[in-house]
Amino acid sequence: MKVLKVIFISFLAVLLLSGCVQYEVGINFQSQTHGEIIQHITLSKKLQDFSSEIVSDWFKSLETRTYQLQGKTQRISRQEVVVTIPFNNGSELEEKFNGFFKNNGSVEFQNYSPEIASNLPKLASHIDVKQNNFFLALRNQLSINLDLRLSQSDSKVIVYPDGLLDMEFNLITPWGFSSIQSSENNKIYYKNDQEITWKVNPGKINSLDVVFWIPSPIGIGAILISLFVYIGIALKYKNIAYFRNK
Repeated sequence: MKVLKVIFISFLAVLLLSGCVQYEVGINFQSQTHGEIIQHITLSKKLQDFSSEIVSDWFKSLETRTYQLQGKTQRISRQEVVVTIPFNNGSELEEKFNGFFKNNGSVEFQNYSPEIASNLPKLASHIDVKQNNFFLALRNQLSINLDLRLSQSDSKVIVYPDGLLDMEFNLITPWGFSSIQSSENNKIYYKNDQEITWKVNPGKINSLDVVFWIPSPIGIGAILISLFVYIGIALKYKNIAYFRNK
């Protein structure tokens, strides 16, 4: 077990000190009733070569958690995986996102000793979504917090989080954004009117607050139906008046 612990901590050191993890997290709001959480994770080849067994177990844990949330995974290569998790509304997005990242750092290595798992620094993430229906459109306020300080007082593994990973958060909405606020030193890039990329800073607490609107098919449909009914009634009485005058 001591040998396993040394190997595991060595693996963790390679993982955390080599900047060999590229992590892209994206949320795509396609409509009021459908969207996807997309995660694109790429590990460097040297990390895979260092301990393919532990990396394989970690990828398997991703697949397990994704399946539990009715999502799917796609293995691009031995070092690369894409995770896709669907959601139907804001509350489901909140539940699935927080559920996926809950207890991050312990589930991956549940087959290893509790002593090793307890020594791991933890990643903390939380998303909050508030939605207000204004009939024709849905107002969304999305708040996300990522604690990437990593090192904890009770952790025996000392890490330098600036070398941990290259992490981005992407957000796509149908109508763009009405308000964006982020924590200090976080860079935000506009890819287009409907998509932004939020650059996350390892070693710090990162926060992002975004307000955006999504069209409501039900509200728009109700307006169109009312308009057609009004036009139909108007034409009906116009024809009745026309025939009476003749």
